[in-house]
Amino acid sequence: MKTRQIITSITVIVIILAIINLYIGLQVWQLFYNWWPNIPANVFWSLFAVIVYAYLIGSIPWPKPLRPLARFLKVTGSYYFAVMVLAVILLPIVDLLYWILRLTDVTTTSYVTIAGEIMLGLMGILLVWGSRNAWSTVVRPHTIHIAKNGDNLSQLRIAAVSDLHLGSIVGKRHLNRMVKRINDMTPDLILLLGDVLDDSIEPFIRNRMHETLNELNAKYGVFAVLGNHEYYGGAIKEYVNLMESIGIRVLQDEVVEINQTYLVGRKDRTAESMEPEGRSSFTSLLAELDLSRPVIAIDHQPFGFNRAAESGVDLLLCGHTHRGQIAPGHWLTRRLFELDWGYMRKEQMHVVVSSGYGTWGPPIRLASRSEIIDLVIKFVDK
Repeated sequence: MKTRQIITSITVIVIILAIINLYIGLQVWQLFYNWWPNIPANVFWSLFAVIVYAYLIGSIPWPKPLRPLARFLKVTGSYYFAVMVLAVILLPIVDLLYWILRLTDVTTTSYVTIAGEIMLGLMGILLVWGSRNAWSTVVRPHTIHIAKNGDNLSQLRIAAVSDLHLGSIVGKRHLNRMVKRINDMTPDLILLLGDVLDDSIEPFIRNRMHETLNELNAKYGVFAVLGNHEYYGGAIKEYVNLMESIGIRVLQDEVVEINQTYLVGRKDRTAESMEPEGRSSFTSLLAELDLSRPVIAIDHQPFGFNRAAESGVDLLLCGHTHRGQIAPGHWLTRRLFELDWGYMRKEQMHVVVSSGYGTWGPPIRLASRSEIIDLVIKFVDK
C-alpha cells in the first residue's frame, strides 16, 4: 500500500510540474526565440525538461559513480523551484499587461523582449535577496514567565533550532556557523526541533556533519525530536544511533527530567501514518508527571495546541512551517496553522514556532529568515 501511495504521489507531482512548466516554458521559449531565432526547439525543450525535473532526478538513489552528477542536478533543480514560484507569480501579470496594451491599441512589437528582460532582472534581485535571507541567520529572543518552581533556578536559557535540512544543499559551512552562534549564546539547554536531515542520511554521514553537531555545548545537554523528513529518509534507526553516539538524545514519545523540569519529546505526526503503533498523545505522556513542576514539550509540527495546553504543557516548541519559506507561501501557512511563526499564548501555555534554520529545496527565503531561537524562561513561584 505504501509503495502504491508513493508511486501515486510521484505521478501527481510529475503531472502538476508538467502543466505548470508548459505554461512557463512557452513564455520562456518566446523570449529565447526573440533573442536567438535560430535556436532549435528540440534542444530548448530537452534542456528545459531536464531543469524542471532535475530535483526529482537527483533525488533518485543512483549508483556511487553517478552521485556527484545527481547532487549537481538536485542543487540545480532546487534553485529552479524558486524560479518556478516567482514565474508563476510574475508571468500572469506580464500577460495581463500585454492584453491591456493590445486592447488600448498600444504597439507591442518589442513587448516580449522588454518585459522578459525586466522580469529576469526582477527575478534576479529577488533570488539574491532570498539567498541572503536563507544564509544570513538572525537570533530571535523570547522571554517567558512560568509560574512554577524550576528547582530554585531563577531562569533557564534555551537555544532551539528547527528544520536544518542538512544534506546536499544545506551543508557543513552553514552548520558550522550555527554551532558557533549557539555556543556563543552559552545556553543551559539546546533543542533540535526536527528535520535535522533533508531526507537522505547519506550526505550527513559522508560529510561527517555529526562531528560538527558534537561540538554543541550546553550545561544540561542537547536533545532532539524527529521531523517528517527523517521519516521520509527511511533511516531513523541509523540516525538515532548516530546522534546518540555523540551525546544527542533523540526523544521519541519520551520524557526526561532536567533539574526538576520535564522535557517531553514527541514523535513526529508522520508516525501516525508510517508506524504501526503511531505516536503517544500529550495526555498519555503527561499522565504520570507532577504538574506542579515545569513542563517543556517539543513537537516538530505545530498542531494540537488545545490538547497540549489541556494536558499541562507550559511551553511548546515547534518548527516545520518555514513560515512558507518563499512568499507568498507565508499566506498559506498562516491559514494552515494556528500559529505558523513566532509566539502566542494558549490559555496558560506558551507556544513558540520557528521558521527554521535551513531550507527545503532552494536555499531561498522571501518573507522569512533563517533563525535561531534564544529563549529565556523565568521561573516564578505562585
